[in-house]
Amino acid sequence: MTKDFQLHRPDIEQMVNRITACGRISRKDQQQFMSALLSQKTISQTEQALINRVFELLRAGRLRVVD
Repeated sequence: MTKDFQLHRPDIEQMVNRITACGRISRKDQQQFMSALLSQKTISQTEQALINRVFELLRAGRLRVVD
């Protein structure tokens, strides 16, 4: 179980870094992001911070949603 958890974490971090670097999130990005998060039984503090970062950028208008 721990091994699976650690495999997902870098993927989530990479997704957030890519999304924030380009300043936009597609529906596909959103689905992959949510799928990676929901596939875990728990969310670490690091992952929670990454999720908050994405939402904060969306609220601030610094991240654009594209199709």
